[in-house]
Parts: sequence; C-alpha cells; structure tokens
Amino acid sequence: MRAKLSVVIPTLNAETALARSLPALAEGLSAGLIRELVISDGGSNDATLTIAGEAGAEIVTGAPSRGGQLRRGAELAQGGWLLFLHADTVLPPGWADLVLAHLPTGNPAHFRLQFDTSGPAAAIVAGWANLRARLFHLPYGDQGLLISRADY
Repeated sequence: MRAKLSVVIPTLNAETALARSLPALAEGLSAGLIRELVISDGGSNDATLTIAGEAGAEIVTGAPSRGGQLRRGAELAQGGWLLFLHADTVLPPGWADLVLAHLPTGNPAHFRLQFDTSGPAAAIVAGWANLRARLFHLPYGDQGLLISRADY
C-alpha cells in the first residue's frame, strides 16, 4: 500500500526556510507516512527549486498567491491526506506518530503553533492562535493543516 500523506508547501524565495523545514519531514518518510512532497512555487529566483528538486519534490509553478499555490499543489498531490505547511514551518519531533494516530478519525487537524523566538509578542500571538484553533476550530496556516482529500 502506498503512503497516505502528500505534503504540500507553497514557496516564494524560500531557500533558507526549506533548508530548515525539510529535514523534519524525514520522520514521516521513515514511518512510511509520506507519499510525496509537492512544492508549489510562485516564481522563486533563489535556490528554492534546486533544494526542492534535490529533496525529490514534485514541483508545480504558477503565479504567486498563497491560495492559488495551495490549490495547484493539492491538484498535483496523489495522497488520500494532505498536509499543508508553510515553507518556514518546522514540524516537532514525534509529529509522524501524532498524524498516524489521528488518520483513523477521518477528521481534519492542525499542529500547535510555537515560534522559535522568545518574548512576549511571540507568546501572545502563539497563545491566541492556539486558543482560536481550539475554541473556534479556525487554525492558521502556520499551524500546519492536515485534511483528507475527500474533505478538501
């Protein structure tokens, strides 16, 4: 059976961000969870596409627009589940086990937001985003969005 999850990342000049975020996906590969990585690029003129290609990503390009890039990436993706990530999102250790445990529910999910910087502003923004997601079921894209293809 093929892995169930397609990771979709919209990019625009994201070489630095991808160098940090892509290694965290290795956990999902080791777990047999990730079917493919789809990079939906909006016209990068840095090494974004080189890094994506070296990572074995499927690449689709088009106009820069977060919504359009996500749509193009989802259309190319073949997995039964889609994990939408921002290019600068670094998944936490243990993420693959969390996703594997969640998939049988069939429900959409998101990750908890946490910034890699300290200070009151970061804590307030992350706290509000996590509270908003929990109480109102309205996560931000920065939190990583997991959704079945059927629901998408």
